[in-house]
Amino acid sequence: MTVQSAGEIGKARASFLARAWDSDVGYSFRTSPVAVASAFVTIVIVLATAFAGFITPQNPFDAATLNLMDGFTPPGEAGAGSGMIFGLGADSQGRDMYSAILYGSRVSLLIGIASTMFSLVLGVSLGLIAGYVGGRTEALAMRIADIQLSFPAILVALLVFGIARGLIHPSLHEQMTFAVMTVAIGLSNWAQYARTVRASTLVEKRKEYVDAARVIGRRPFSVMVSHVLPNVAGPILVIATVNLALAVLEEATLSFLGVGMPPTQPSLGTLIRVGQQFLYSGEWWIILFPSLALVTIALSINLFGDWLRDALNPKLR
Repeated sequence: MTVQSAGEIGKARASFLARAWDSDVGYSFRTSPVAVASAFVTIVIVLATAFAGFITPQNPFDAATLNLMDGFTPPGEAGAGSGMIFGLGADSQGRDMYSAILYGSRVSLLIGIASTMFSLVLGVSLGLIAGYVGGRTEALAMRIADIQLSFPAILVALLVFGIARGLIHPSLHEQMTFAVMTVAIGLSNWAQYARTVRASTLVEKRKEYVDAARVIGRRPFSVMVSHVLPNVAGPILVIATVNLALAVLEEATLSFLGVGMPPTQPSLGTLIRVGQQFLYSGEWWIILFPSLALVTIALSINLFGDWLRDALNPKLR
């Protein structure tokens, strides 16, 4: 790549960012304190969890670094075994709660993002096919979606989780928990994408640009992906943002019920479940701080999703 071409690419990127900043969505973002604050908190949480290994004094997933003498150390005090100051206290195993929360938030966010992507790809694909093809394909896909939506998402996730655990050898349960939870949560949330995309596709496929693409010989798959999909991306993005927060909460619920991540790799739900056992014995910090972290993550993502929904709705501009 020549210096001139690199400079042209840099100018194009700067021009794109400038246009995005001056667009209606950019103006709506920078004039909304709630959107800015929620985006800032979300970015800080993501960066903190991504670099948890560099900003935490302990690896809570490594049993060799734990000291049982530090167990139940109150916030702000030094552990009896290691002498380390525990800013947010320590749990029954001597695990630093600050470190455990960051590592647990990483697990919860990874599961939430992976399951959201899984449900997005599955739901959007089925919705596009159902809306564009129509007929029996549409009827079958939508009836399956209607049946699933009649059950609470947590029950669907529990059912999928139980079936998957029954099919996997017991020796692989702990190693496969992340993948099983991703699929279980993803399969419980795909119907919302399918119904929304199908309704938008029914509108878009009757427009002139789709007829023009058919006339010039574009194949149905190419028309769906290249022409219809970009025009239904707005609602998909809003649903994905809201569902990310729901997926994190769903993971926490499953882990709290004891069917989620193992204690050796705790998520926020696992930490809350462990802390609940010591709530009435006076060790309040073991459940309080993970709960506050979960509320902060879910609230910041939900507030950002609410702003995104309003910003991408042309009727509200």
